[in-house]
Amino acid sequence: MRVSATERGLVRLFAVDLPGEEIENFRTPKINSDGELADWPLDDALGFSFLDEDFIELFPVSDLEDLGLTGYMVEGLGIAQKDVDEDATRLAAQKGWVLVVLSAAFGGVAQTLTPKSPLRWIGTYKEEAAPIQFTPLPDTSAKGAPLPPETDPAPTPAQRSPYLTLLVALVALPLCAAFLGLLILWMIG
Repeated sequence: MRVSATERGLVRLFAVDLPGEEIENFRTPKINSDGELADWPLDDALGFSFLDEDFIELFPVSDLEDLGLTGYMVEGLGIAQKDVDEDATRLAAQKGWVLVVLSAAFGGVAQTLTPKSPLRWIGTYKEEAAPIQFTPLPDTSAKGAPLPPETDPAPTPAQRSPYLTLLVALVALPLCAAFLGLLILWMIG
């Protein structure tokens, strides 16, 4: 099962053929005394080289109650209804635990998955993209007022009088000289 570095929007669904009391051991990585991963049964079963746990879900189908697995896939995961309908009988018959792996779990790392027991691949589904609609805004106030035609596309900044600049310089120079003189006297004295 190939995962490309650019994969987006795919959902892989696996049945987990384990009794409920063994699930915690299956999902929990074992860390050794050096802080390194010693054993992770989920890694052994899925065969990944990188997996972000924030983008996987492991749960019993019974937790979905009235929604069911097909409803969860459409409403919770954003899979197109027509795609789920193709596998509806198989999905509705699913009991026990399931593992949901989103594309984001692979963090853009290209890899090949090698799923094995206790995982059983059910299917890979594509998240439905929201349709793009270019509808006009409903209220006329949202359209705004038309802009007047411009004759000059770039407004020119206000021009400063060169005489005003000279006047400011003539006043500022003696003040700066006085300040410097006071500073030198203070440092010497």
